[in-house]
Amino acid sequence: MSNNKQVFLCAINNILSGTCAEDCRFCTQSVRYHADIERYNYKNIDQIVQEAKVAKAHGALGYCLVTAGKGLDDKKVDFVARAARAIKKEIEGLNLIACNGTANKEQLTYLKEHGLDSYNHNLETSERYYTDICKTHAWSERYETCENVKSVGLALCSGGIFGMGETTEDRDALLNSIASLSPESTPLNFYHPNPALPIKTRNIELNEAINIIKKARILLGDDKLLMVAGGRELLFSGQENLMFEAGANAMVIGNYLTTEGIDASSDKKMLDTLGYKVAISCD
Repeated sequence: MSNNKQVFLCAINNILSGTCAEDCRFCTQSVRYHADIERYNYKNIDQIVQEAKVAKAHGALGYCLVTAGKGLDDKKVDFVARAARAIKKEIEGLNLIACNGTANKEQLTYLKEHGLDSYNHNLETSERYYTDICKTHAWSERYETCENVKSVGLALCSGGIFGMGETTEDRDALLNSIASLSPESTPLNFYHPNPALPIKTRNIELNEAINIIKKARILLGDDKLLMVAGGRELLFSGQENLMFEAGANAMVIGNYLTTEGIDASSDKKMLDTLGYKVAISCD
């Protein structure tokens, strides 16, 4: 953590929810597991802009537009581009991120031309363990999407989920794979069990999560964003200082895709209490 003790805040907006046909065993958005979540098609763009304004008012600098589904198609690319244009027209100073699954260079270039700054695509777990948690697409497709992001000049955001039954070796392999892509930001998620999902429990404790953050910081370098995201409340509640001391300098505020997060004002109080300032610029 740098001396100025600034924390970068990011918010996510689920703009197309719960309509995915893939079989990722960790994901409530898959229609295969019938998780009790809100499912809807494309959210109204005016609503997305209003929600972006609220996130910005709470201090978010990063704003991520997420769609369920394996990857981009023409309709999705068009919708995300229109949402991005509408946000950029009304709000200054937001780093706009898209998270829409696998994507080719042409699709990513189109998003960049329409106001997207970054693209998020997580590797999720090690290449070895991936076949245990997803059979409908290959880990290599995820890696290739991340390479495509970098090749078109978008900033890459790539991370994974820990605690899905993987081994320590898998965790190290995932971190090494992420580092090989040299992303601008890396979200570390900790598995949040849901009764509908095939992975019933999480195999990660607080001390292991702290070690993952420390390793990630060493591998990624001091100048990158290292974000604690999903599952933060399960492991770090009341001990958030430990994640920052281990090397995290960013976090997600508000709700996640299908699970509720902590109220943004509570997070702000927590940061104040710990002596951290909210970053006000992406630089």
